[in-house]
Amino acid sequence: MLTLKTEFFMNSKARYINVRGNLIDLSIPRVMGIINVTPDSFYAGSRFTVKEGIINAVRRMLLEGADFIDVGGYSSRPGAVDITVEEEKSRVLPAIKIITDEFPEAIVSVDTFRAEVAYEAVVNCGASIINDISGGDADREMFDVIAQLNVPYILMHMQGTPQTMQINPVYNDVVADILIWFGERITKLKSAGVKDIIIDPGFGFGKTNEHNYELLRRLNEFIVTGLPVMVGLSRKSMIWKTLGIKPEDALNGTSVLNAFALMKGADIIRVHDVREAVQTRELFMKINQKNDN
Repeated sequence: MLTLKTEFFMNSKARYINVRGNLIDLSIPRVMGIINVTPDSFYAGSRFTVKEGIINAVRRMLLEGADFIDVGGYSSRPGAVDITVEEEKSRVLPAIKIITDEFPEAIVSVDTFRAEVAYEAVVNCGASIINDISGGDADREMFDVIAQLNVPYILMHMQGTPQTMQINPVYNDVVADILIWFGERITKLKSAGVKDIIIDPGFGFGKTNEHNYELLRRLNEFIVTGLPVMVGLSRKSMIWKTLGIKPEDALNGTSVLNAFALMKGADIIRVHDVREAVQTRELFMKINQKNDN
C-alpha cells in the first residue's frame, strides 16, 4: 500500500472550502460547468465567444444545478496553439465580467496558468476560484498571487505543456509520482498561508490512456493529501478513443466515468454537460444514502 509522509498529509479530507466568506460543503459532491471562450477547444459544444451565447450557456448551467462555472480563454487540448497573455486576457476577462454582472450569485472559476490573468480575473472581474492546469509550474508568481488573493486554488498536475504533454509521457508509478509532486506544492502553498486547496490529478494532461485509467482506478489513494479532489473526465479522449467514437458522442461514457470517480471519492466533477452530471451525482447520493430507521 502506498504511504507518503509529510506534515501536511492527513487521513481524512477537508469537507469545506471558503469562497468569499461562504463555506461550500463538499460532503455533497459538486458540479463545475465549463465555459470555453476559445475558438479551438477540443469539444465544440463548450465554445462560446459572444455575450449572448455566454449568458445563455451559463443560465442553462445554473438552472441545471451547476455549483461552479469555470471560464477559460486558453485552449489546453494536446498540441494547442500558444497565445499571448494579452490575447488570453482579451478573451477571458470580459467573459467573466459578463457572467458576474448577469449572475452575481454565481461562483466563477478562472481557468488559467498565468498569475497576471488570475489576479485581474479575481480583482477586476469577480472570479472567486483559480484553476491552474500547471500547478504553479508555468508561472512562478502564481503561488504568491494565490496567497495574496486568499481564494481557493485548484492545483492540477500536468507533465509538460499543452504543446508537449502527450509526447511519450513516462512515470515510474503514475499515482505515486503525482502524489509526490502534489506534496511538494502543497507544502509551498501551506507555507505561504494558502488555506483552500483542491487537487486535480489532470486526466489527459501528460498521461497515456493507460495512465488515465490507472489514475481513475486508484483515485481513492489521493485522500492521503487531506484535500478535496476534482476530476475532469468530460468527453476526453480516454473515453472516445477507447470506444472508437467522437467527442460529440462521448456523453454516456462521461457519465459512467464520473459515477466511478464519485465512488472513488471525487468531490467535484468538471463537465461540459451539467444536467447529466447532476443526475449522476443525485443517483450516486441515493445509493449512498443511509437509512436512519
